[in-house]
Parts: sequence; C-alpha cells; structure tokens
Amino acid sequence: MNSSEVDTLAKVIWDYHHLNHQLKKADCIFVLGSHDTRVAEYAADLFLQGYAPYIIFSGGFGNLTTGVFEKSEAEIFADIAKKKGVPKNKILIENKSTNTGENVQFTKQLLKDKGLDFNSFILVQKPYMERRTYVTFKKVWPEKEFTVTSPQVYFEDYPNDEIPKEKVINIMVGDLQRIKIYPAKGFQIPQEIPDSVWQAYEDLVKAGFTKHLVKE
Repeated sequence: MNSSEVDTLAKVIWDYHHLNHQLKKADCIFVLGSHDTRVAEYAADLFLQGYAPYIIFSGGFGNLTTGVFEKSEAEIFADIAKKKGVPKNKILIENKSTNTGENVQFTKQLLKDKGLDFNSFILVQKPYMERRTYVTFKKVWPEKEFTVTSPQVYFEDYPNDEIPKEKVINIMVGDLQRIKIYPAKGFQIPQEIPDSVWQAYEDLVKAGFTKHLVKE
C-alpha cells in the first residue's frame, strides 16, 4: 500500500472521529490532557473569547506522555493557558487521571470537593479523539450537557515533529477499535460505525498500523 492510499484511508477515519458540533457558551471548558499541547492553546483561546468562565485541565501521565513530560499533562497545559493570559483563579487542575474514563471520574470528584456544580461543558480534545471523548462522557456523566471541539486542523496539516503521521494513524486506528469494543465493557455508549469506516480500519490494520490496538 502506497503513501497516498494510506492517507486516503486515514482521512476516512479522521473524518469519522470528528463530530462537527456547533460551539456554544458553557459553564466550563473541560480540557483533556494528552501529548498534543495545541489542545491547550486552543482551549485557552476559547476561554479568552468568553466561551466559559472556568477552565479545567485534566490529565496525569498517559501512555504517550509517561517518561516524556516532566510534569503532568494537566499542569503543562495549565502553564500554557496562563502564559496566554488565562487567570490562575479560573483554572482547575486534575492531575491523576491516566485515561478518558478517569478524566471524567476524577474531575467529578474534584468539582464535588470544591463545591462547584457545572451543568454544561465544552470538551476540548485532539481532533481524532472527539467521538471517543463524547461517548465516554455520555456513559460516565450522562446528566451533563456537552459539546466537543478540537484544534481546527486538517489531517494533512496535523502531524508535526513531535507527532509524526505514522503515530497519528496508529492512534486513530486504535481509538476506532476502542469505539467498537468498549461499549460491551461498559466504558462508552455505543456508536454506529459505517461499513466504509470499518473497511478503512481493517485495511490499515493489514497495512501494519497496529501499535495502538488493545487485546480483545
């Protein structure tokens, strides 16, 4: 399979992972930590544009940041936000979670401990994790209102020196597998996966993009 064919299949999965929610103001911006600091920059911009009065950064050390980041994902993201002008007293930090489910569970407890009750959230995540984020939140915190957004980047422009294209595709393929198998484990609500999307997944797995798959 040549590079052009790989890109075509990857874009099918990339597009599926996007929810294309319409942004609207909320009680809080909820930022999920990761290895991609562009997420923090985008979330800070949303705060500074007045989309919400508070911003939460959630994330400890995950598979992609353990041994790479010197501080937790949440703390690194919060530092970026403060440098962009987000006031420290509007920032909440949850720095223990290691996966999306824990992002929600640990932040629920953090807000409870602080006596805060937000009803609506803007979830900010990497572009190819929008759908997985949404279905996880709907499972773990269904009574809340969410819209999901991510840095506005095309697939072709997303890879960079820190996150090369091969890594992006491996992670996207793994996240699609999780969308399919995690509802049965109780981690997410179910999602319909079109045949064309699943065919792209199978073709990319056959092509060797298996580094982010979980054992079923």
